[in-house]
Amino acid sequence: MTARPELKALTSVRGIAAWFVVLYHIRRSIDGLPDWALGIFAKGYLAVDFFFLLSGFVIWLTYGERLRSGGVQAAGYFWKRRIARIWPLHLFMLGCALALALALLLTATGRHDPAEYPFAELPLHIFLLQDWGLTDGLSWNDPAWSISAELAAYLLFPLLALALDWRRMSTALVISAVAGFVLLLHGAMTIGGAPTLGWDITRFGVLRCLCEFAAGTALCALWLRWAERPVVPALVCAALALLTGVTTLAGQIPETLGAPLAFVAALLFLALSCGMRGNPLETAPLHYLGEVSYATYLGHFILWQVFKLAFVDNAYAVAWPLIGLFLLLTLMSSIALYHLIERPAQRWINALGTERKGAKRPKPLRP
Repeated sequence: MTARPELKALTSVRGIAAWFVVLYHIRRSIDGLPDWALGIFAKGYLAVDFFFLLSGFVIWLTYGERLRSGGVQAAGYFWKRRIARIWPLHLFMLGCALALALALLLTATGRHDPAEYPFAELPLHIFLLQDWGLTDGLSWNDPAWSISAELAAYLLFPLLALALDWRRMSTALVISAVAGFVLLLHGAMTIGGAPTLGWDITRFGVLRCLCEFAAGTALCALWLRWAERPVVPALVCAALALLTGVTTLAGQIPETLGAPLAFVAALLFLALSCGMRGNPLETAPLHYLGEVSYATYLGHFILWQVFKLAFVDNAYAVAWPLIGLFLLLTLMSSIALYHLIERPAQRWINALGTERKGAKRPKPLRP
C-alpha cells in the first residue's frame, strides 16, 4: 500500500490546538488578563475534542485499508506503532511527575497534595487506564487522561475498520453516521447531566473520545471522495463551521452538541484546503509546531507545576514577563522532548520484531 502524502495543514492545526490547551491551564494565573481573553482561554479544553476527531481521521487514512486487508498481523502492526507513539513520552512525563511528588513529600514543604499525586493510582497511570472509570478525578499529569481515552480507541479501531467499510456506503449514509456519533455523545452526556464537554472527565472521557474518534474516521472517508474537487464542499464546511460555532458560543446550541458539529465541519474544511495555494497552515514554522505538539501537550503541565514552585509567589497573579518565560520554556522543552525522548523511543519500539535487516516495511503517515 502506497503511503499518502502528509496533510501538513492538519499537523499545523494540531500544534495550535496544543497551545490552546497550554493557555487553558495557565489562564487563571495570568495577571491582568482581560475578561474576553479569559473567556476564550477557558474553552481551551475543547481542543481535545478536535484532537479526537483528527486522530480518527488520520488513523483511518493511514491504517483503515491496511487493517481490512491484513487481518491479525496488520492489527498487531497497528497496535505496536500506536504504543510506540503514545507510551514512551507518557512514561517519561509520569516519571517527572513522580519525581516532583517525591520532592514535595520529602522536603516537608506542605505543598504535596495526595489528591494530585495519589501513589495508589500509579499502576493505572503507568498502563494508561486512569480514564477508564477507575479513578475519581484527574491526577499526576492531568493531560494524559486523553491519551488513556485514545488507548481505548486504538484497541477498538481494528474492529471498527472490519465492521464499517465507509468506501461501500453512500455519501448520505456516511454523513448520517457522523451525525449519529455526535448525537450519541450529546445524548449520553445530556442524560448524565453534563452541561459541557469537559464535565466529569473520568466518567465521560472515554465515551467522548470513542464517539469523536469514530466520527473522524467517517470524515476521512468523505475527504477521500471530495479531495479531487474540494472547492464547493470546502465552502459548505466553512459556512457550517462558522454558523455552528457562533450559535454554540451564543448559547443557542448546547456545547455537547454544537462544539463537536463545529469541529466536524472545521476539520473537513481544513482537510479539503490542504495543498491549496497560499495556505498559511502549511508554512514550515507552524508545521514544526505541530510536529512537536504531543510533547507540548504532555510536557507543559508538569513544567508549569515546577515553574510555579521556582518563580511564582502568587499563583493567581503571575506577571506577563514570567508568563512569557514559561511559554518559551514550554516551546524549548517540547523541542527537546520530541528529539531526545519521543522520536528515538518511537523508532526503537517500531524496530522491534522486524524482519531481517534492510527489509522494506510500509511507511504509514505519522499522525
